[in-house]
Amino acid sequence: MIVKLLSALAASALLASTTSHAANVIFIHPDGAGISHWQAARFFWVGPDEDLNWDKLEEIAIYRGHLEDTLTASSNAGATIHAYGVKAPYAGFGADKNGERPTAASGQNASLLHEAIAAGHPTGLINSGSIIEPGTAAFAATVKDRSKDSAEVVAQMINVGTTLILSGGEEWFLPEGTKGKFCESGKRKDGRNLINEAQSAGYALVYTLDELKALPSDTPKVLGIFAESHTFNDMSDEALAAVELPTYKPGTPTLAEMTSEALRILSGRGKDIFLVIEEEGTDNFGNNTNAIGTLDALKRADDAFGVALEFLEANPDTLIITAADSSAGGMDVISSKVSGESGEIMSQNRDISGAEWDRMPGGKWFMAKPDRKGVALPFIVTWASVYDLSGGIVVKGAGKNAEKIKGSFDNTDVYALMYESLFGKAPAGKSR
Repeated sequence: MIVKLLSALAASALLASTTSHAANVIFIHPDGAGISHWQAARFFWVGPDEDLNWDKLEEIAIYRGHLEDTLTASSNAGATIHAYGVKAPYAGFGADKNGERPTAASGQNASLLHEAIAAGHPTGLINSGSIIEPGTAAFAATVKDRSKDSAEVVAQMINVGTTLILSGGEEWFLPEGTKGKFCESGKRKDGRNLINEAQSAGYALVYTLDELKALPSDTPKVLGIFAESHTFNDMSDEALAAVELPTYKPGTPTLAEMTSEALRILSGRGKDIFLVIEEEGTDNFGNNTNAIGTLDALKRADDAFGVALEFLEANPDTLIITAADSSAGGMDVISSKVSGESGEIMSQNRDISGAEWDRMPGGKWFMAKPDRKGVALPFIVTWASVYDLSGGIVVKGAGKNAEKIKGSFDNTDVYALMYESLFGKAPAGKSR
């Protein structure tokens, strides 16, 4: 009898360790944003002694982002791992090494988004970039070649049944020769008009923030298209200056605005929500070594964190989790000081002359917001590469189950924690 009782208690303890009350899940993916990116954003936007919204996500772990076949991630493979909880190859876009939909860590041949939709959860995908960007699209679509299959990505995304999609990318909805709200001609070669198909499938179509705000909260399905491609102009700062373009396209909604409206529309439907949000500008500007563009994108991502934290305060049964899958360009900061009465900017390394300092990679001077003593110091943004690098990535979180974000956190663990939080149980064979 005692042995049976102890066995029952042990089983109960194991069950408690792998199950929990279900919760809303908000996954925010500021693509390409590592620790040094956030450090630069903190200096520039609030000062070294103040907190970004990102800083307020108190749980933290080191992100381990290796893939099935490489040590550095691609955006499509990283997103595939977040969506399915199993390692993916570098070329994988919602796909395994054979180009097929993977079997997820749950044991299902489905992504976390697919399973959430099948279980009746309100779901949403938000991207400041084009709808084809894999940080969100790999949760819905499976294709063999990212560079050739953009039209197929969008077709699958419209058909999967997601409650809400907000992004750019109108050009991939329309056939060649068809003028849209933003584009002169679509890019589809199959003749399909996916805007018409989406509306036939019950999606309410909006093109502006005002139109999105005007939608009733109980609108069954929402498709927001806000730009021809991205909502930003992802060029180097020199290229933007040459054509007199801003970093973000005027009139397009910010990531925070899209997040706020998505939470308004998805919540209150009687079931926990699953929302995937990506700021793509952090990656694209970083790969163009555009410092001010990257700083602008980080601010937009941070504002979205603020919206999510407000939602968490009102809805405690919510997990907010965030991670990038790489460090775009290896952005970092070199500080300096202002000398005496002259106000001359001096290097912290006295062996570097002024001319050499100005030739540092990146070479752009910025002024930080004042520290707690009221002192504002200048800094340079410097770059290691134009590619995506593997170091300096963390997972952060707040809310339900966020205390499990600790130590070293494999990219497959991001899926596992989201799955456990949304469904109230760990996926088969995997728990934190």
